[in-house]
Amino acid sequence: MTKTGKIFGINGPVIYLKGNTGFKMSEMVYVGREKLVGEVIGLTSEQTTIQVFEETSGLKPGEEVIATGNAISVTLAPGIITNIFDGIERPLNEIAKNSGAYISRGVSVDSLDTGKLWKTHITVKPGQMLYGGSIIAEVPETSAVVHKVMVPPDVEGVVLSVVSDGEYTINDTLVTLQLENGKELNLTMTQKWSIRIPRPAHERFAASRPLVTGQRILDTLFPIAKGGTAAVPGGFGTGKTMTQHQIAKWSDADIIVYIGCGERGNEMTQVLEDFSKLVDPKSGNPLMDRTVLIANTSNMPVAAREASIYTGITLAEYYRDMGYHVAIMADSTSRWAEALRELSGRLEEMPAEEGFPAYLASRLSAFYERAGMMRNLNGTEGSVSIIGAVSPQGGDFSEPVTQNTKRFVRCFWGLDKSLAYARHFPAIHWLTSYSEYLSDLAPWYAKNVGPDFVDYRNQIVAILNQESSLMEIVKLIGSDVLPDDQKLTLEIARVIRLGFLQQNAFHPEDTCVPLEKQMKMMETILYLYEKSRALITMGMPMSILKEDSIFDKVISIKYDVANKDLYKFDEYKKAIDTFYDKVLEKNA
Repeated sequence: MTKTGKIFGINGPVIYLKGNTGFKMSEMVYVGREKLVGEVIGLTSEQTTIQVFEETSGLKPGEEVIATGNAISVTLAPGIITNIFDGIERPLNEIAKNSGAYISRGVSVDSLDTGKLWKTHITVKPGQMLYGGSIIAEVPETSAVVHKVMVPPDVEGVVLSVVSDGEYTINDTLVTLQLENGKELNLTMTQKWSIRIPRPAHERFAASRPLVTGQRILDTLFPIAKGGTAAVPGGFGTGKTMTQHQIAKWSDADIIVYIGCGERGNEMTQVLEDFSKLVDPKSGNPLMDRTVLIANTSNMPVAAREASIYTGITLAEYYRDMGYHVAIMADSTSRWAEALRELSGRLEEMPAEEGFPAYLASRLSAFYERAGMMRNLNGTEGSVSIIGAVSPQGGDFSEPVTQNTKRFVRCFWGLDKSLAYARHFPAIHWLTSYSEYLSDLAPWYAKNVGPDFVDYRNQIVAILNQESSLMEIVKLIGSDVLPDDQKLTLEIARVIRLGFLQQNAFHPEDTCVPLEKQMKMMETILYLYEKSRALITMGMPMSILKEDSIFDKVISIKYDVANKDLYKFDEYKKAIDTFYDKVLEKNA
């Protein structure tokens, strides 16, 4: 029998029912005549509290609330990739067909197309024993992704019958199982999974492989591991979204889940338009062929914004279970935290720092802890990497969301306003950023890129740190009074900043740089430093060294040496040797 209750009070997206309704915690409900989607978030014997994922204006006390018996869940089946969903997995394209440019309330559409026929190859036979996670069929979902239909995690049994290869909808029976209790269960392509519960895995691995992004400051200075977590905090206009776009476009993840959580509508529109035009550099096909977008703009209801990052991570875990490496871009977790704060205020909970609820830290940790490199139930390996943008008000990194996020991520890419205003992109500041994955990934870099990679990286960082100390003196008394060896440090730091850390997203050779070229660039810069330092030690003044154009020539390597023409680096070493010999001759 369906359980129901009557609305007693309404406070924005929060509604109250009087009496013991018999509803369950986290149960999905339908609210009012228009059947708005809601979730039970509080229960006592006298009152039930529900958050509604849609606009509640027009609701009135006395309207009926109907329980569904299930938690807020997502539908998992072929058709997710290339789709654009709202925060509770409703497809925006289908909603647009029904209600136009604006989402009408109570709109009820299937999350995925139930009528579409998918070409299906069955991978199991009668008599086979299947466990949770076992792959029963393969479906080419897009040109880039083969969807592996799996047994739900909590099911095991013997295959009684299978259908032949052919075309089927997501609700057609593919395999019939006999369970341990003797009952039969029909398996389709579709699973339902609660967004609040992480999908199970067999084992979590330690970080050992980097997520290669093609962005030099990330790959070399502050790398993130596959299955790792990173925060990208920065004020307005510092390039959070563009950094995430570059990672989505160029990283070696198999699938991208982009969650636009509470961002401006025009920015989200730009993301949707950009992604639909982008070509995947790996395959030449549209990037959307391996991308899922979740759009929840700032004018959409706050409760759905709070749910959107859980929807995104559940979709990511589902594809991880198939053996894919998934990267999540959450833009931005600050807007999600603001939705938590608004709901907490409506619920009259005791506020903590800056009005955020006391459970902000535990909610953030629960989200980031769902990342990881896993051995799945079916024996495959997959990963979920989370890159969360943080938008601290006024660029203040001491505010609660940034500080709590820092506790749970191992990679911190701090964007700097002054760098962004100086048109230095990516505007990630090398002094405020850090990565705790470097020591974990060092063996991989030594084996796959070169034994000196991490050593070169450490030398580059040391020069940048020396520059920072020297700039304090320069600000006070000017650079002319510095000894020549310190002037050289400033000049090499300039070469590193402009020639290595700064990267042009619109230049075909510079937008994405392979690790081999990054290594060669560091090697060339440090070779120039070594030769110049030898000249300074011999008593050559820095003014004579700067008469040559070699420093600017090394800066322009990023444009002048194509990513596939790495043999040209030998010419730059020769040019540095020529510069060295010329200075010696001239001042002999």
